[in-house]
Amino acid sequence: MKWFLSRSLVVKIVLILVVIGGVVVSVRSVSRGSKAVQYQTATVERGTVVSTISASGTVLISNLVTITTGASGVVKNVLVKDGDTVAAGQNIAEISLDSSGAQQAASAWSSYLSAKNSVDTANTTLWTLQSDMFSKWDTYKKLAESADYDTPEERTLPAFFIANDNWLAAEAKYKQQQSVIAQTNAALSSSWFFYQTRSPMITAPIAGTVTNIGLVTGMVLTSQTGQRVAVIANKAAPLASFTISEIDVPNVTVGQKATITLDSIAGKTFTGVVATVDRIGTTSNTVTTYPVTIKLDTSSDQILPNMAANASIIRETKADILMIPTSAVQMQNGTSTVRVLRNGKEEQVTVQTGISSDTQTEIVSGLSEGDVVITGTTSAAVTTTTRSVFSGFGGPGGMRGR
Repeated sequence: MKWFLSRSLVVKIVLILVVIGGVVVSVRSVSRGSKAVQYQTATVERGTVVSTISASGTVLISNLVTITTGASGVVKNVLVKDGDTVAAGQNIAEISLDSSGAQQAASAWSSYLSAKNSVDTANTTLWTLQSDMFSKWDTYKKLAESADYDTPEERTLPAFFIANDNWLAAEAKYKQQQSVIAQTNAALSSSWFFYQTRSPMITAPIAGTVTNIGLVTGMVLTSQTGQRVAVIANKAAPLASFTISEIDVPNVTVGQKATITLDSIAGKTFTGVVATVDRIGTTSNTVTTYPVTIKLDTSSDQILPNMAANASIIRETKADILMIPTSAVQMQNGTSTVRVLRNGKEEQVTVQTGISSDTQTEIVSGLSEGDVVITGTTSAAVTTTTRSVFSGFGGPGGMRGR
């Protein structure tokens, strides 16, 4: 302190300014923030790209067939149990019909016999018409081969025309009767199916394994249509119905393979094939969708009707092609571009792409195997602190008198 007091006024002022400046600069240290860019990259490599069309829907039918009855009465006997294998037409259960059930069964049986009689009558008529048609044909054929009607002028005579018309009319009646035969056979089948729903003997409609038996001996059944008796499971492949958009429908055809997942069956993927494509579609709120039916290759006891399902229809598959992550491809004015990292510097390259999946895109030209493409970038903050050169000046011991 004595040293400081002994100095001149000018020296004292200079020393004070230097100390104050050092303190201010020390206090006002500067922090500058900057961002370093980090690249997320992938290498152009060879592989397989599977282009798919996604669709959602439900299981249409599974390998289950429900047995129902409309008979009323008391269950007399249940002839099978869960797990039994049955043949088509095999007896499942027997019912002792009440008066109402017996009346309905008798009426259904009468309708069946009437339909059967109609089929027999229709067949008899068909045979008669067939005989008449052949007879008329033979008459016409003899006239056509006769020397009396071998010129164009002679074939305009009434007798020739009558023979020709009789044959054509007989042929038309015969063909019309064939349609009648088809109609009466359909009516016969319908009446038989209806009788089965009212019959005291319940039978299996198809071959398979019996499950979910809902009858117990002594149970009372009312005349309710569609009472469930049991379920038969067979090995038929399940069908699932999906909807696709108007953009995707041109690219879906019968025979395409697909993979299917079910929301309720976790961890399992089923394969299938497109069975039908409805190209008429349905429109709702100006949006048109098109139903697609997919037949699964295998069945499973876990697959039940109306389960939610998702399908990936395989549109195209290419193997041993150059591919990159789809996230690396950018579109600019209708042109596909990719950012490439070369010698530590980013370059933008125009590429020609091919098929793509959800994750991978085919590269037709513009890149080579081994090129490094940029799929994304991240930024990391870096902080730099600048300190005063006087930070150690003016502190305790920084200036000592002597």
